[in-house]
Amino acid sequence: MIRERVSTARQIQVDRFKVDKLTTNSAMGSKQVRAHCQLDAESKGYLEHAMEQMNFSARAHDRILKVSRTLADLAGKQDITGNEILEAIQFRSLDRQLFE
Repeated sequence: MIRERVSTARQIQVDRFKVDKLTTNSAMGSKQVRAHCQLDAESKGYLEHAMEQMNFSARAHDRILKVSRTLADLAGKQDITGNEILEAIQFRSLDRQLFE
C-alpha cells in the first residue's frame, strides 16, 4: 500500500516537472516553488507564524514548502493544505533539535 502511494506521488512529480526537466519536489528552485506550492490564507498564516516564532531561515521556508508539496502528493491532493504545512514544520523542528 505504501509503495503504491509513493509510486503514485513520484509519477505526479515526474508529470509536473516534464517541462522543467526535474524529477522530484526536492529539486525545485525558487521559481518552481512559487509556481507549485501555492498556499491558502490559513496555510500562509501557519508558515508565517512558524517563520517568526521559530526563527527559520529563508532556506528552511523553501524546504518546508517542498516537503509540504510532497506530503500533499502522497495524500493525492492537488493543493497544499494547513495539515501538510503543519506536518512539514514539525519535521523541520525535529531536524533542528537533532542537528543543533
